[in-house]
Amino acid sequence: MNKWILGARPRTLPAAIAPIIVASALAGPDFNWFRAALALKVGLWLQIAVNFANDYSDGIKGTDTHRIGPTRLVASGLASARSAKNAALFSFALASLAGLWLAYLTSPWLIAIGLLSIWAAWNYTGGKKPYGYSGFGEISVFIFFGVVATVGTYYVQSEKLTLLSFIVAIPMGALSCAILSINNLRDRDQDVLVGKRTLAVRMGDAAARRFFVALLVLAHTAAIATFKPLALLTLLVTPLTFSIARTVLGGASGAQLIPLLGKTGKLQLIFATVFALALAIQ
Repeated sequence: MNKWILGARPRTLPAAIAPIIVASALAGPDFNWFRAALALKVGLWLQIAVNFANDYSDGIKGTDTHRIGPTRLVASGLASARSAKNAALFSFALASLAGLWLAYLTSPWLIAIGLLSIWAAWNYTGGKKPYGYSGFGEISVFIFFGVVATVGTYYVQSEKLTLLSFIVAIPMGALSCAILSINNLRDRDQDVLVGKRTLAVRMGDAAARRFFVALLVLAHTAAIATFKPLALLTLLVTPLTFSIARTVLGGASGAQLIPLLGKTGKLQLIFATVFALALAIQ
């Protein structure tokens, strides 16, 4: 596989795609394919930028030296720190261009939100005090890949904010957090050694596993809480949800958790597709 595709970490991209699918379905008659496409570009390039930025920051700090999970470009020597940083900046630039276009079409407030998103993406593992090293990563992911991505995509198409748009953002935020949570659970022992105080480290192994499962339960519960009868269709994906949860609660650790990253991303995409159909039909 091309090293830059590897560094972009395709298995994490459902976190950027799923909110766009759900929010566009919620927009209903206000659906605008061009604005939805721009929102998708923003989400995808921000996610890719985060991945490259984390690769760069963790690489120069030396915290990825003994990583169990997917190969990191800088730590493995596949790419220089400078090239990884440039890849992150290029991805941020592409996301910014799409975001500026959306701001021009809708509201200049999107510029401020975009700048805040970029700041959050860079400082997750970058800077002198990366908040991802202190256990706040899940909060950031819920806000930006849940609320901002979903409500923002709905807004740029409908140019309005509704309570329902915030409610449907909860499952997207919860499942995006689950992707990060399974990563942190997998890397917990290594993170302890290098001083990374992720939420999984702070909570401890058993609690981190329960937290991951709670995120999956929250996604299903929030979908039903929309009080849309067809939202019950999201229960069709519970076999996959149960399978993932059972593996995590069963004590799988380290390399055994690597396949669950892709499965959790798959769960989010399938969940979002079924949820979107439910929202679009009603």
